[in-house]
Amino acid sequence: MTQPDEPKDFKTFLFPRHRYYGQVKPENLVFNANLQEFAQKVTYISCLETGGKISPEEAYEQIQVLWEQLEQSKKELGIGTSTETDSLNERFMKENDS
Repeated sequence: MTQPDEPKDFKTFLFPRHRYYGQVKPENLVFNANLQEFAQKVTYISCLETGGKISPEEAYEQIQVLWEQLEQSKKELGIGTSTETDSLNERFMKENDS
């Protein structure tokens, strides 16, 4: 019996990445990658719990750890904190677009 052909890039098949459509800044791109990884891992944990492979408590604890890591990443990257310089730059860009 022959085995079906494996996808050319098995890692891409298991861990798909999607295009980022937000404001392109290095910190936003890194956070987006972290967020996609978080979502993928939560999906796996949810499937393991639904399938009876891990307990609901264990699933909750694992997701909580992942959430804390994502929050730490957000904090380290400065996502969601608007500096005065960024605000001035955004205002300047809006005024010059008019």
